[in-house]
Amino acid sequence: MPKTIRYDRYLLWRARQVRRKWKERERERQKIRDGICPVHYLIAIVMVGLSAIGLSMVGANTAPASAIDYAVDCPDLRIIFARGSGEEHNTSSNYLEFIQSIESKISTWGLAHDYVDLDYEAKGIGIENIFTLIGAFFGAGDAYDFGASVDGGVAKLEALVTACPGTKYVLGGYSQGAMVVSQAIHSISADKIIYAATFGDPKIYLPEGKAWFSLSLLEPFTGTGKNLLRTGIMPDACKGKNLSDYRMYVPDCYAYEGMLGSYRPYEPLGYAGKLGTWCNKYDMFCSSYLSASSHTSYVADGLYGDASRVIAAKIAESFDVEERYTSPHDTVILIDSTGSMNSLIDKYKAEAKRLANKTWEAGGRVALYDYRDLADPYNVVKHCDFESCNPETFEAGLAEISTDGGGDTPESLLSASFAVMQELDWRLGATKSLVVLTDAGYHEPDLDGTTFLDVTRLSKQIDPVNFYVVTTPGAASSYRDLAEATGGRVVTTADDLTELTDYIIARYDSLPRVEEDYGTEFDADVPVLEVSSVELVDDGAVRVDFITDAERVLVILDDAVLGTTKSDSVVLHGLDGDAANRLLLVPLSDSRRGNSVAVELNSAKKASVAIPKTPNTGHAKVVRAS
Repeated sequence: MPKTIRYDRYLLWRARQVRRKWKERERERQKIRDGICPVHYLIAIVMVGLSAIGLSMVGANTAPASAIDYAVDCPDLRIIFARGSGEEHNTSSNYLEFIQSIESKISTWGLAHDYVDLDYEAKGIGIENIFTLIGAFFGAGDAYDFGASVDGGVAKLEALVTACPGTKYVLGGYSQGAMVVSQAIHSISADKIIYAATFGDPKIYLPEGKAWFSLSLLEPFTGTGKNLLRTGIMPDACKGKNLSDYRMYVPDCYAYEGMLGSYRPYEPLGYAGKLGTWCNKYDMFCSSYLSASSHTSYVADGLYGDASRVIAAKIAESFDVEERYTSPHDTVILIDSTGSMNSLIDKYKAEAKRLANKTWEAGGRVALYDYRDLADPYNVVKHCDFESCNPETFEAGLAEISTDGGGDTPESLLSASFAVMQELDWRLGATKSLVVLTDAGYHEPDLDGTTFLDVTRLSKQIDPVNFYVVTTPGAASSYRDLAEATGGRVVTTADDLTELTDYIIARYDSLPRVEEDYGTEFDADVPVLEVSSVELVDDGAVRVDFITDAERVLVILDDAVLGTTKSDSVVLHGLDGDAANRLLLVPLSDSRRGNSVAVELNSAKKASVAIPKTPNTGHAKVVRAS
């Protein structure tokens, strides 16, 4: 017998009050400049911790200790969230937004389910725990407490999942909690997990964001290590190629690994289709940028809502639930009205009407346009837009479309689609579709100069706008590149057109996986670092020399942030033999973070660190520490 869900509506109402107050705070925070002054870079990291404490104080003052009264025994479905550093148990805005976004979609499905905010330390990095963050700047302090917090969270998550053999699980984690989830799934059977979602993971790994660089040290000739010859190749992500399947929303195409390195592989065996990661565009912990406010705005930017659509679809599939939740839809129907369309126009109009009605039933919006060839001459015609289209105006618009003109085979689709995308007021968070009904190919470039690249770039800048092309079998091949580049598909008049309509309506992926960069060969603002020497020095210390074009270098030892330096070397004394002793050197510019370089160190004593106050210009051959 299905278990009865016990869900306190009053507590949810109180939780929504927290959410509203948090969003007000986020709007105020967004007014502050995202860029971080390099002199105060370390302070910015501390402020992330303070922001987390601020979040917890809001929740603690306005919500009870337990937002959800979940069943004691094992339900069919359990949804677990691991909060970020310093956030209060059961009241953090990230936890509340995560569970509310999912509950709003599955509450009527009749599933016995509950929600758990993982009860682990979530070690803070705010003012009360300042030495956790910078305690190792002049000595080890309690810098390893952060790693212990993550390990404790992993152990508790593993225990929770194994406690209920018949229960299915959804996992979510933010910041430090994302590290807990992305580490734990390597030891949790994929058969137990419906989906795992990470947000702002400092251990993210996206190999498609790796740009190949080389550095040439010209110091022997110039007397300075800052004159560097840098060459590079744009990463695949900036070309929209080889994107990781778990990359759900990571706009920065240079995102490669997190601030604290990466878990590799990020997707364990068996987790294909069960793992997704979200990294806000300028998030300092998972993108190549250095914005603290972007790391704390996952609620305000609607990323939990976006993830909940994916999660709800996975839950429905796992439990064979007929109900489906999709994102809001903005759908444009663009009809080729040239003379050759005369035999197809009635069939196309009928499917356009069906698609429009389905979109409205799902709470979406519709716009209707027709186009021909600029040589006719004929510019794209608007019959109704997102604001004015309703069943009456849409049907009237269809009646106004008649076939005429044409001439040569290609038509002016590029110009028409570019103009339509520019003109319309698209909604943030809506799934955006442009459905083209035609029987012919298109000019490339178009007669007004609009190119394929212009159209695909605008599509992705908007969110993206996915192109779905319905055409004849003979013209289908000319549209495959356009559909693939915008995340859409091509169907032909030989196919069942109702299947395309159903596919569009069922979609839930409303945000772009990546924003591609068609700029220069590589981004000159991304700093680069290479290790030039690793050697043993006096008293068993290890010295690491490096060359870089960065303004400063962030030094991290075993996930503990030690600080930043303008020097070109670090010396570490008496490393702890029981620790991993993995040193990360992260090059930083004014607003960007380059790829970190890892150095594996080995010794037997407790760790302390000395960061030279003046540049060390000596040269040493590469001698690996033994």
